[in-house]
Amino acid sequence: MTKQLEYKSTIKSMPYLYIETKKAASLILKGFNDYEIKNMSIKENIFQMKSEARKKEIASITLKRLKSLDEFLLDKLVNGDLETSKQIVIYMIMKTDRLFFEFMSEVYRNKNILREKYITDSDFNVYFQRKCEQSDTVASWKEYTFYKLKQVLTRILFEAGFIKNQKGDKEITIPIVDCDLAQHLKEIGDGIYLEVMLGHKS
Repeated sequence: MTKQLEYKSTIKSMPYLYIETKKAASLILKGFNDYEIKNMSIKENIFQMKSEARKKEIASITLKRLKSLDEFLLDKLVNGDLETSKQIVIYMIMKTDRLFFEFMSEVYRNKNILREKYITDSDFNVYFQRKCEQSDTVASWKEYTFYKLKQVLTRILFEAGFIKNQKGDKEITIPIVDCDLAQHLKEIGDGIYLEVMLGHKS
């Protein structure tokens, strides 16, 4: 479960990566393994990155996130409609990044439960302060790290269609989740992630 993961700030340089993730997923469905995909990233630059280090990083993070998907979800990611595909990437990030999952659960979902329409700068500040109080790891991060994290979390939600704007107060958009996707998440014991996306109580 996500709550067993360590807090990390690496998401600040590894954001939504929708196009890259979908490309890697399509290669997996075609039968390519991790080694082959990493090799293609370095030698063929399939993710269109400038530096050698970035080619390796993007391949590594997309493949790590994709480990959280079964065949049904992989197929939905590659062949499903755009909204469903983007929601699956959000699900993947929640599954593999504790800081993002807890933000979605404690801020995004709670806003929806309380029928509050906006995520504000104050919400980010309160959330990060709470994490500092809960974790020595988070408390050790520099101010610039929190600045970048706020930017990246905002961009992820915007690119996925979970908020309408990136500037000022962020207006929340509750997604419409495909029935088959919702049912599958419940069946595999991951209903909590569905509840977080939809703003339901657990």
